[in-house]
Order: sequence, then structure tokens, then C-alpha cells
Amino acid sequence: MLAVVLTAGCAAAGDQGGGTTGTGGTGPITFATGRDTTAYLQPLLDRWNQAHPAEKVTLLELPEAADEQRAQMAANLQARSNRYDVLGLDVVWTAEFAENGWIIPLERGLFPLDRFLPPVVETAVYKGKLWAVPYTSNAGLLYYRTDLVGKPPKTWAELRDQAREITKKHDINGYAGQFLAYEGLTVNFSEAVQSAGGQIVSRDGKEVTLDPAQGATALGFLLQGLREGWIPKEALSYKEEESRLAFQEGRLAFARNWPHAYGPAKARLGDKVAVTRLPGLEGPGSSTLGGANLAVSAFSKHQHTAQEFIRYFTSLENERRVLTEGSFPPVWTELYDDPALIKRFPYLPVLKESILAAKARPVSANYNQLSLVIASSVAKALGTPDTESADDVAASMKSELEEIIRTQ
Repeated sequence: MLAVVLTAGCAAAGDQGGGTTGTGGTGPITFATGRDTTAYLQPLLDRWNQAHPAEKVTLLELPEAADEQRAQMAANLQARSNRYDVLGLDVVWTAEFAENGWIIPLERGLFPLDRFLPPVVETAVYKGKLWAVPYTSNAGLLYYRTDLVGKPPKTWAELRDQAREITKKHDINGYAGQFLAYEGLTVNFSEAVQSAGGQIVSRDGKEVTLDPAQGATALGFLLQGLREGWIPKEALSYKEEESRLAFQEGRLAFARNWPHAYGPAKARLGDKVAVTRLPGLEGPGSSTLGGANLAVSAFSKHQHTAQEFIRYFTSLENERRVLTEGSFPPVWTELYDDPALIKRFPYLPVLKESILAAKARPVSANYNQLSLVIASSVAKALGTPDTESADDVAASMKSELEEIIRTQ
């Protein structure tokens, strides 16, 4: 095994923290990650366990919602507990976890990062250091019913027209995304802003770049859907799973979701399901870059095993299984160009294009606060679509975000 010098518990900004140090520590580990809704993880863990009987990994499933996952991890790490060894982090948490000294920096040379999709690698880097290893990537896609839709929409106007027409002719709702007040709503609204040509916060998290007019346009798209009925009101309670089920059970003609929803939808709907890029104001839109990275807890007693497990779990062979068995987007670029995989997963070229055109969320240790403001502001507006002014909401949101950044 390769020896590595890992400085555990060192925050990027001030080298403060209190975890264990060095490469030492082999033995059983735990893998804390969000709930496995497609039941693909355990067989992959079993492969590791069969080959490493003295260093077995135990899956610790956290809640499905990203906000709840983060809350549980943060509580554990703030208590300096060694219960978690490997952490499955949403790509947006890298800065916060590194800044707080909850995870350890990793040596770039141990991982084939040059063979990964470039945008996903950047999500694991903070202040010039690698703090995690990309495990899955993600970009939002527009799912649609091929038996109801002729040419998939490229613009919001086309989506609106088709959704309205379909709801009139068929007993089915038009369009939905993830509109409950949580991180998923932040993502959906961010995509709408990006697809209108804007961005809410700069990539470094130091400046609010939201143009109120673009923010109002993005919010107006969603408000219009609710007012006109082609976005059903029940979508205000949707997270990823609710919107996935609504589409695959035939209750939606269009749905915004991540690629993991493709496998179950295909199994249920067969050739009646297809995906395309998200629509935008004047053409194809821009997704928010999603995915998961794997990090080593600064308080783990078995950091060497944790690191070796990450090397195994992000290997080319395993990343292929992540796609074929879990329907999650891999991080290895070459897998998106594999003819056999494209035949099995026809959406791969569209997904690769979407990932490369996606925008990452801000790199900020205070990202959670920023997200809460965005989600709560948008949720309030969507909850009262007939009374809220999109212009007022966008202006108020910008002011609140500026206050957070000013005081951080």
C-alpha cells in the first residue's frame, strides 16, 4: 500500500482542529451517506468486505434529504465523535467541512483525478487542497413522456405550452421539480436563475451576483406554472423521491430530476420515458452541478483504511458499477464515451453535456445559511403564488444574501 502523509483535523484556513494525525489506523470502518433508495450500495460494500475481512465497512444510512444528512454529520463531528470514518458529502459541503477541521486533506497523486470530469474535481478542492474524492457527479435533467411529447422543449415557453396542452387532453399533471423548502428548492431556483442567464452568488462565495430582474424572471417561471395549473400544487411538497414516483407512476408529463431516477422510470414506463437538457429562457438551460464526494473524518481512528476504501470505491471498475447497478453518474470521463454503456444508458451523451455545462454552487463555509435564505424566500413565494411579487422577492433575497456575506 502507498504511504501517505495526511494531516488530520487541519482546517484549511488556520490549520486548527483536533482529529488524529498521520496515516495510521487500520481496522473496521463506517461509511455514512444518504439513504440508498436504489439498493445498489450493499453489494459494492460486500465486495470490499470479502477482500478485507479485518477492515470491513459498515453502511450507516442517513436521511434522504441533504439538509438532514448534513445536520446529522455536523452534530457528530462537532462532538469529535469517531463514529463516522468515511463521509459521503454533497459536493457543496467541502468548504464548510474543511474550514471546520472535520475532514482531512488528501494527497492528489493517489487518485486518478486527470481522468475524472474536470468540473467534479473542482468541487473537492478548497483553498488549493484536495479534501475529498469525487464519487458521483450529477446534473439535473428534464424527464418527459415520449408518448405524450413529440419534440422535447428547449425553452420555458415550449415547456409551458406543451404542459398546458397535455393537461387539457390527458388525465395527467404537467411539470414538477423539487419545490419543498430544502436544498432541493435552492437547486431548482438556482437552475432557473442560471437558465435565465444569471447566477445568485459568485463561485468563491464572496459576492452576491443575483440580478433582481433575472431573479424575478426565474421565479416568475415557477409562479406562472402554479397560477396556471401546469405545475400542480402538490409539487410544493416534493423532494427527489416524491417527484420521481409521481413521474414513473404516470402522474406527470415532465419532471426535473437527477439521473438516478432514470432506471426506475425506465423499468416502469419502458420506451415511454426519455430525458433531455433542462429548458431555459431562450434555449437549453443550465443545471446545478450535483453529486457526492468521499472524505475521511478527522476523528476517525482508522484513517488509512478509510483512505484505501475511498481508492477502491472510486476506481474505474467500481464507478462502472455505480452507473450500471445504481444509475448514478460516474466521475470517470471515459465511461460517458463507452459505446456499450451508451447503448444501455442512452442518456449518457446528454448527461455529459449537462454536467460540463452545469454550474457549481458557491464555495463558502456559510453555504448552508445562503441556501436557507434562498429556499425559504422561494418557498414563501410559491406558497402564495397569487399574491407574491417576483420582483419584491428577488430584491429582498439579494439583500438578505448580501448581509450574510458581509458578516461572514
